[in-house]
Amino acid sequence: MTRSKYLLLAALAGICFTLAAPKAQAQVTVNIGPAPVCPYGYFDYAPYACAPYGYYGPEWFVGGVFIGAGPWFHGPHNFHGTVNNHYDPHHGYKGPTPRRNQKPSPNMHPERAKNFKGNETRDGRGHTVAPHR
Repeated sequence: MTRSKYLLLAALAGICFTLAAPKAQAQVTVNIGPAPVCPYGYFDYAPYACAPYGYYGPEWFVGGVFIGAGPWFHGPHNFHGTVNNHYDPHHGYKGPTPRRNQKPSPNMHPERAKNFKGNETRDGRGHTVAPHR
């Protein structure tokens, strides 16, 4: 046999072995645990640190309870809420942030913030959805 016939037979055998190989059933399950307990919500990216007062606009709170963000988001599918990313460490914020399980200050109610000035619109799942105007 010529060399080209051997190459053709080898290629054909490789194709047959590939088609006959069993398919691996891969399933990945990631349990990230419960949502962080933060007085004014938490950022929508890992490690899900507590966000400071003023990061989230009032629409992120229902009855004074944060609706969640990232994997624990509990808002409607088409939700768009404003944030003030000046309070985001990814945008250079280096100020104080609350600790997990810290109680909110009695006079700070993000759901009633009348003068909130957001500069970014987010969907609760970690995505910026449109420039805030």
